[in-house]
Amino acid sequence: MRALLRLGLLLILSFLSLQLFFAGRIALMAVLAPESTTFERSEMLRLAREDGRVLWSQQWMDESRISAQLKRAVIASEDAGFNDHGGVEWDAIEKAWERNQREQARAERRAERQGNAAKPAKVVGGSTITQQLAKNLFLSGERTLARKGQELVLTFMLEALLSKPRILEIYLNHVEWGEGVFGAQAAARHYFRVDAARLSAHQAARLAVMLPAPKRFEKRPNSPYVLGRAATVVARMGAVDLP
Repeated sequence: MRALLRLGLLLILSFLSLQLFFAGRIALMAVLAPESTTFERSEMLRLAREDGRVLWSQQWMDESRISAQLKRAVIASEDAGFNDHGGVEWDAIEKAWERNQREQARAERRAERQGNAAKPAKVVGGSTITQQLAKNLFLSGERTLARKGQELVLTFMLEALLSKPRILEIYLNHVEWGEGVFGAQAAARHYFRVDAARLSAHQAARLAVMLPAPKRFEKRPNSPYVLGRAATVVARMGAVDLP
């Protein structure tokens, strides 16, 4: 029993120490921009293993040098409640979970009819911009309850220790926009040959539409879906107030 108590206490202390480490890292981001994220480092290793080289494009831009159009487009497309929520949109998570359950049930019924093993259905997320940033900064891509719980803790830390403009600034400088293309400046140069500060409303909307699946949309950046969805985002941008 004593051994179990000591082990439990050790686990609790280890967990608290890890959270303090994360909190310190996040607090430092208020004044010092992160050089890279866990997701970026994993992508660098993957590219090095698969291609034997790393073709990478990324350049930090202060929020004043990122188009207000892009900020509005990303908020309109990815997280309409960004200015008001505390990091998590519980209704969006519930709706995403229900949709995932329906899609999984359909996949199982389809597999049963075909006599095959059911493949996992595509998972639809309900993550806010802050949650996406928390995941990319510190966590792996595995889908477990423990990882999701840690993501929520990190999300609340980000909201408590950083301002909304700073969260958006870090997000826009580190989010993926294609194979080896990270951040608003790299994306603006890669797709439109302009700086991030000079993106038009339609260009910004097209970039925002790509965010859920940048590697897929990178192959067809002018597809009817991207252009049609971008038009919808442009129509919503006028109602977006920047933090």
